[in-house]
Amino acid sequence: MRGKWIQLIAAVSGLACLLWLVGLGWSLYEYLRVPANPPAIASKSVETGSKAKKDDRFNIIAIGDSLTRGTGDSTGKGYVGNVKDSLEEKTDRKIYLSNLGIKGQRSNQLLQQVKQPEVQRQLKDADVIMMTIGGNDLFQSGQTLVDLNLNNVKTLQNQYLKNVNSILSTMRAVNKDATIFFIGLYNPFIKMDNASQTSSIVREWNFKSAELSAKYQKTVFVPTFDIFELKVDDYLYSDHFHPNAEGYKLVADRVASLITW
Repeated sequence: MRGKWIQLIAAVSGLACLLWLVGLGWSLYEYLRVPANPPAIASKSVETGSKAKKDDRFNIIAIGDSLTRGTGDSTGKGYVGNVKDSLEEKTDRKIYLSNLGIKGQRSNQLLQQVKQPEVQRQLKDADVIMMTIGGNDLFQSGQTLVDLNLNNVKTLQNQYLKNVNSILSTMRAVNKDATIFFIGLYNPFIKMDNASQTSSIVREWNFKSAELSAKYQKTVFVPTFDIFELKVDDYLYSDHFHPNAEGYKLVADRVASLITW
């Protein structure tokens, strides 16, 4: 009788052990197996968020001379800052602006600037590039007007156009998609005795610049001559060369109206 009890206890213990092993095996299987339809991994969500953030950003790079810097504007904005303000009123996108303008810069100096690695890095990410250049090439700090020589002006123009062509070519090699807005020249000396001659020269420079711009895709020449032609004194700073706050605002309104999303 005692032996039968021992055999029964041993059988029950063996069965319990077997059930424990089966349960352990099933638990390990559930823990280690790969689900048939695994959930999206976290990195995918992060990537999607980064893409959305990038699409929400609108980058503007401004290059050129003192007009890009905003010299003469008491508000400190210049046409560049006013363009940014105008766009922010029209969209919920984040507008980022980098102003790389340098006072007194001429086209040969701008050509060297756009070849700099850091400048090219910024140009590469631009949605819009705005450029002012040529005033210093033409007027030469006023020296061109001291002895107005048309042959000399033509020589200056040819070198200027060669530099601008290289500037546009360099920027297009870095960024094929950005829209380039090339802001034209106005005549700040339209009230002087030789105004008809200087205006004719400025118009010729603008015409050649517009022709050159047309050779490059998504490159828009923006005229400004007419803005200052009739009311030049109202829109010039006290140096009688750079625009004042109101003059810059008018230029900005024209550029901003051309920018599309």
